[in-house]
Amino acid sequence: MTDSNPSFLGRISLAVSTFFSILGDGEFAAGVLRLRNGGSAAATAARTPAPAPVPATAPAPAPQPAPTLKEASPDAALQLLGLLQRDARFIDFVEEDIKGFSDADIGAAARLVHDGCRATLREHFTIRPVRDEAEGSRVTLAEGFDATAIRLTGNVVGKAPFNGSISHRGWRVDEVRLPKLTDSHNARVIAPAEVEL
Repeated sequence: MTDSNPSFLGRISLAVSTFFSILGDGEFAAGVLRLRNGGSAAATAARTPAPAPVPATAPAPAPQPAPTLKEASPDAALQLLGLLQRDARFIDFVEEDIKGFSDADIGAAARLVHDGCRATLREHFTIRPVRDEAEGSRVTLAEGFDATAIRLTGNVVGKAPFNGSISHRGWRVDEVRLPKLTDSHNARVIAPAEVEL
């Protein structure tokens, strides 16, 4: 970087050294004040000595950029809810007040909903486990493991490699096969009202 455009770390170093120079040298502080109030840099430089050089420090690691957040379109989620309602009566089941039903009645209804949900998921998605090992298996996670696919639980201390056992294999979607929607389709209508004539 040039003197007229110092780097970020250069500006930090300049700010720190200027701060201490202002505290320790009244003439330098007056020159900075004149400069801040619109005086010329040449006049200020003529009246004030150059600040003592600050020893160079090791550059700090570059800050990680903040993750970019993207807004998800609700259409696919609404479409999936519609498919689960159509094939499994999922919303009907969840919205039903089941307090008055026996466990046997709830179990029979849950079996139908489960079968329909499973069929819908298998028809429209290819879902596979994140980890192939059986639950309870011991694994070692090397440095650089995919933290979006593996969540550490329990006593997480230190850094990789980590040794632990799989409490859940996780799920990932390898393929999505949702039907295409026309422009006129209103995805917010999950299931149309039915009027029998």
